[in-house]
Amino acid sequence: MSVTSEATTAWKGSLFEGSGQVALTTSGVGTFDVNWKARSEGSTSVTTPEELLAAAHSACFSMALSHALTQNGTPPESVDATASVSFTPGTGITGSHLNVNAVVPGIDAEAFQRIAADAKANCPVSQALAGIEITLEATLA
Repeated sequence: MSVTSEATTAWKGSLFEGSGQVALTTSGVGTFDVNWKARSEGSTSVTTPEELLAAAHSACFSMALSHALTQNGTPPESVDATASVSFTPGTGITGSHLNVNAVVPGIDAEAFQRIAADAKANCPVSQALAGIEITLEATLA
């Protein structure tokens, strides 16, 4: 069974002077302001496509890692992941850096690194981002 998720953006004006709102229409959990200034210069009050992509990547990776650790016989107590997605105006999205801290009883560091690297390579969002560099920093807490 396939599941389709939707988000809608209503944009007004030109790229540089305009602005829009992204609505998570499938879940209805939020509407977020977007604009070029936030995307090209950064902002703490307006989101960007890259921040939304980072949210998707960190969630997908956390799910993939949790599943892989459980299949290894070492289910995690917790997985805390951050994705940092980089954007360069004129170039585009240039990379995603995953940083994860996990509490995983009964696993050694080498096995954890191997499983984390596999989760990074095989989570569906990582696969969708195959055209950019994806890096990983994985730590057992």
